[in-house]
Amino acid sequence: MILFEIEHTTRYRYSRPVFLEPFTVRLRPRSDSTQSLLDFSLAINPSPGGSSDCVDLDGNDSTFLWFEGLHEELLIETRCRVETRRTNPFDFIVADKNFLKVPVEYSDRIAVSLAPYLERRDDTSEVADFAKEMAARCRHETLILLSRLSFHLGSEFEQEIRETGKPLPPNETLRKRKGSCRDLATLFMEACRSVGLAARFVSGYQEGVDTDAKRHMHAWAEIYIPGGGWRGYDPSNGTAVADQHVALAAAAEAELAAPTSGSFRGTDATSEMSAEISIRTEPVPPQA
Repeated sequence: MILFEIEHTTRYRYSRPVFLEPFTVRLRPRSDSTQSLLDFSLAINPSPGGSSDCVDLDGNDSTFLWFEGLHEELLIETRCRVETRRTNPFDFIVADKNFLKVPVEYSDRIAVSLAPYLERRDDTSEVADFAKEMAARCRHETLILLSRLSFHLGSEFEQEIRETGKPLPPNETLRKRKGSCRDLATLFMEACRSVGLAARFVSGYQEGVDTDAKRHMHAWAEIYIPGGGWRGYDPSNGTAVADQHVALAAAAEAELAAPTSGSFRGTDATSEMSAEISIRTEPVPPQA
């Protein structure tokens, strides 16, 4: 178990004063059976005209902001303390024998709810062929495939930092054999969906030091396992997710789990985004 203390500053600068459209912030860590949110604060400058805390379609805590007047900058600052508690990512048994082999077919009881997480976004055959090849190497055993697929992407693909922009199409990441964490997470999701596994995108933080000495946000994937619920796999590290990750938001598509989203209005105006993240961790002593 690990105690995280996180400070996160996001700054948007505009080339001229603009009208800020309604803005969504998804920077409040979730609090559930795997991690506990001990403290959280959110500061916005300029002060919004109004705000509303809400739970979105995927169950993420988010804050909806709206503004008045013209502004040249938007500053979002969060501070939080989170305790992560899942020390064993495999502390479950599979409750449905049909899940043990791929391609998977979920029971009718849950398949309808999982439909958005099963829908493939890649209309090419490249990722599906890649997933089938990986599955054959794993004798079509689902849990072995999940671990080996994550390890393969983490060890065989080059890692790169790309602070802004949508994830690359999965087939492009597969061809290039390199990508950012969100690119690899999206490729992992698409490969899983092609063999019938429900997958969703997760944004958050991870313990450790980034390669360029600057802390960045992180992204990984979660797979729905009957008897285990949503279980994380991090293809950037090649591991199953335990207590070294802090989840903020999860959704069927990366854009719906983005830490911030919004737009602005201004003639010939441009924007620039920067972020500073500080993460301190310490082990939590086991309870007597």
